[in-house]
Amino acid sequence: MEKPRIAIKGGHIIDPANGVDRQDSLFVAEGKIVALGAPSDGFTADIEIEVPGQVVCPGFIDLSVRLREPGQEHKATIDSETVAAARAGITTLCSQPDTIPVVDEPAVVEMIKERTQLVGKARILPIGALTQGLSGERLSEMSALKNAGCVAVGNASQPIATTLVLRRALEYATTYGLLVVIRPEDFWLKDSGCVHEGAVGTRLGLPGIPESAEVVAVAQALALVEQVGARAHFAQLSCARSSVLISRAQYDGVRVSADVSAHQLHLTEENIDGFDPMYHVNPPLRTVEDREGLRQGVARNVIAAICSDHQPHEEEAKRNSFPATEIGMASLETLLPLTLQLVDEGVLTLTQAIERLTVGPAKVLGIDFGTLIPGSAADVCVFDPGATWHIGRDTWSSRGLNTPYWGSPMKGRVSHILFGGIPVFKADI
Repeated sequence: MEKPRIAIKGGHIIDPANGVDRQDSLFVAEGKIVALGAPSDGFTADIEIEVPGQVVCPGFIDLSVRLREPGQEHKATIDSETVAAARAGITTLCSQPDTIPVVDEPAVVEMIKERTQLVGKARILPIGALTQGLSGERLSEMSALKNAGCVAVGNASQPIATTLVLRRALEYATTYGLLVVIRPEDFWLKDSGCVHEGAVGTRLGLPGIPESAEVVAVAQALALVEQVGARAHFAQLSCARSSVLISRAQYDGVRVSADVSAHQLHLTEENIDGFDPMYHVNPPLRTVEDREGLRQGVARNVIAAICSDHQPHEEEAKRNSFPATEIGMASLETLLPLTLQLVDEGVLTLTQAIERLTVGPAKVLGIDFGTLIPGSAADVCVFDPGATWHIGRDTWSSRGLNTPYWGSPMKGRVSHILFGGIPVFKADI
């Protein structure tokens, strides 16, 4: 596909990776950023986009999504969810390995890459399986997965059988310079829980998952990461105490990072009071104190990235009693509005918010995206931070309708997306 020469004019350019925060113009050619401010001599735009009052920033990088392909196309597809991602300002998505078949062989990675290239709406970076079949027992062929294009390895939400297996996995991954993604949760402490173990869950008679299920897992993994010298990322934190432990480890020089789902920075255990299965997520929604602790971790950059933890489902998956429904929210399209809400509430500055969606996750992965520096890939998001919209059939692209925000007003609307210099989304004005 021919890549046009594009001038984006009149916007507020924010590029946290390079300390850029000013009113200016951005110029794109041959799929790359060519200049900020003044174009090179002889530059003539094929497309001019006037965006006064809007923010121009790097395309967002989402560290945790389920696209449901291969294997669960009745829930969603790479096609449907990358369309939703484009609408949400996301140009790079890290897909979890718990597909069917599991991403534990290069052939599965190649299949995902081929489908992604065919659709052409976003970049998908697969996370490979840490263990074969995500069984938690036998290590996967990590070197082959890395060579096939996996940016990291992890076991999704599945438990590791023993601490010895985790240690060996960390050692093996370190040999090949691979990031290990850890979703910290002690399988035995979790037991059969489906909500936070606290006052609300007890009152509702729902089995709880104690805070210690996550905190113990974090502490245990940190000890192994430090001993091995591995590079590890703690994904989708839910407890304030976890953030404190990771902060201390970072201070001590341990090579660890963390992310949090956007909904964990707003919702709490109080939201499950009506047994609404749209709030059935894992890790569960926890206390107000946990939410505030996570917010502090994001503000202090202990938690370097905010992700969607997108998990689309068909409607039937949420039509049952709370514990029996499938876990997760469809959340690509609420990532930006929920992050901008943190700006309105004084938790983050606008630049910090964009940093947690761009260069923050890029640094976690060690990739060269999430920036507008000349010469970089022209992944560009343009959004109006003051525009409001309501979530509904005419404003929602994901196949998953399982969001507790259905019908709610949202603030912050994407107007244009460039992916590799190609316009892939333009909002209807």
